[in-house]
Amino acid sequence: AARYVEKFNLLQWPDRTAEICARLAEAARGLEAETVAGPTTGGVILAYEMARQLGVRGIIAERRPDGPGRAIQRDFRLSPGERVLIADDVVTSGGSVHDTIEAVREAGGEPVGVTVLVDRSSGRADFGLPFFAAATLEIESWEPADCPLCPKGVPLTIT
Repeated sequence: AARYVEKFNLLQWPDRTAEICARLAEAARGLEAETVAGPTTGGVILAYEMARQLGVRGIIAERRPDGPGRAIQRDFRLSPGERVLIADDVVTSGGSVHDTIEAVREAGGEPVGVTVLVDRSSGRADFGLPFFAAATLEIESWEPADCPLCPKGVPLTIT
């Protein structure tokens, strides 16, 4: 991509993170989530703050140690049909959110919606669930082989 969104510039400030999570929690309140799940790394912080705002518990979807995807681990348990809201930091392709949705389903839960700080998918992310973003950014991105910046030697700069 031509630009990178560094979520930790926000997440390092608990009060600001709480303020944005309050807006997302209010938008998702009608989904009646019983639990909020977030993928490691930034999604964990957001899941716990969203859970606090909603008065429910927060859990983690971690990378599988034995292969691709994510799993609900560390003795977290979901009751059959437990309503789970997914919280993540930045959506580009939606891979970590899709993996978290699948992990929730594998654990017996029912994903009911997705919240993110930033949607930079240009509206392409489709999770088949209600989707709430605190901000939407139009940032052009490419597959690595198609990057027009690489042949020009443009360095990656994180701001």
